[in-house]
Amino acid sequence: MTPQAGADWRRRVWRLAGPIILSNVTVPLLGAVDTAVVGHLEHAYYLGAVAVGALIFSFLYWGFGFLRMGTTGFTAQAHGAGDGDEVRATLARALGAAVALAAVILVVQAPVLAAAMALIEAGPEVESHARAYFTIRVWGAPAALGNYVVLGWFLGVLNARAALLLQVAINGLNIVLDLAFVVGLGMAVEGVALATVIAEYAGLALGLVMIRRALPAVGGVWRRGRILDVAPLKRMLRVNGDIFVRTLCVVFAFAYFTAQGARMGDVTLAANAVLLNMVMFMAYGLDGFAHAAEALVGSAIGARDRGAFRGAVRASTHLALATAGGLSLAFALTGGLIIDALTGVAAVRAAAHEVLPWLVAAPLLSVWCYQLDGIFIGAVRTGEMRNAMIVSLVIYLAAIELFQPLLGNHGLWLALMLFMVARGVTLGALYPRIERGLAARG
Repeated sequence: MTPQAGADWRRRVWRLAGPIILSNVTVPLLGAVDTAVVGHLEHAYYLGAVAVGALIFSFLYWGFGFLRMGTTGFTAQAHGAGDGDEVRATLARALGAAVALAAVILVVQAPVLAAAMALIEAGPEVESHARAYFTIRVWGAPAALGNYVVLGWFLGVLNARAALLLQVAINGLNIVLDLAFVVGLGMAVEGVALATVIAEYAGLALGLVMIRRALPAVGGVWRRGRILDVAPLKRMLRVNGDIFVRTLCVVFAFAYFTAQGARMGDVTLAANAVLLNMVMFMAYGLDGFAHAAEALVGSAIGARDRGAFRGAVRASTHLALATAGGLSLAFALTGGLIIDALTGVAAVRAAAHEVLPWLVAAPLLSVWCYQLDGIFIGAVRTGEMRNAMIVSLVIYLAAIELFQPLLGNHGLWLALMLFMVARGVTLGALYPRIERGLAARG
């Protein structure tokens, strides 16, 4: 690839990744506003209730992230192949799956809430208000899952600006309604939940309007037979199942990390929570390039263009590596200041400073698994993703058993970094299969 071609590909990647990163920033911003408005109410248990309720939905909806990822991969391949009928059919199938899954959530909401409360074991006031939060917000499930599909579809047709507009609209409206309901009307946790539900449905309505306007450029027509074709429906279910298993492994890994830290005492638990906030910030940044890789790789494979595939992989990886290096440098220079800003407890500060070097190393160790995830999703090679994640989880659990007794919290962080590295290594070992498959199709 010539230097000019490389520069052109980096510009293409950045045009996709930049809006995605900006839209990702709105997520922690919304969380900060939720915390701020509830944190200024009379009683502390309101803040605890919102934290518990939001945690339940984070884990619940994270498990359905395949709706976004699978939609992006299938849509990008159909778009790259110039198959407008299939681009439309993919959207319809995914929205149908979102509605069906949301219906299941609504039907089983009572046992889900009971199980969550039993696991969390919150105090009576926190539990009471967390239940109120849950019973309101759960009715936003159809919109929340539908928005996953809409976002994935826009990324698949290489329209990251629409995804940015949608995310900003949803989270911006949520922030405004938070302030109106809680500060203006004094609704406490019920106001926070209601604001989220309204924003989710408003976002879905906006997204569907935007899709309607985008469809003429996509081309094709709606074909019921194509939408209900058994073969692609089976493939969608298989791919979504693979991604679901993969996501459950990630959720379990971080939940187990938190549980192991809790066993070492409240100070260690709090210190790790402070650093994990920065790990999540890192993930939002690097995910922008992974999402760009999903869309561009899927489009290249759909077009059977090996040169475009390699250009997308190289450019997105180069930019992701540069960003990872910048994040590591930023954490090295400002990590201590961030820790001190997030907590005023001396013991927690000291414990967090002690393991700060792991945070500094995290971006450069983790960037490979994020990037390869994007490539494999774009290629819709989800079976390999699932298998690689299972192997990585086994390595991670073995590392915790080996290193935590010897090194304490350092051993726990070492195991987490080995988990990230193992994900990158296992996917990297399988990467040549994508190249060979593309060569065979060409």
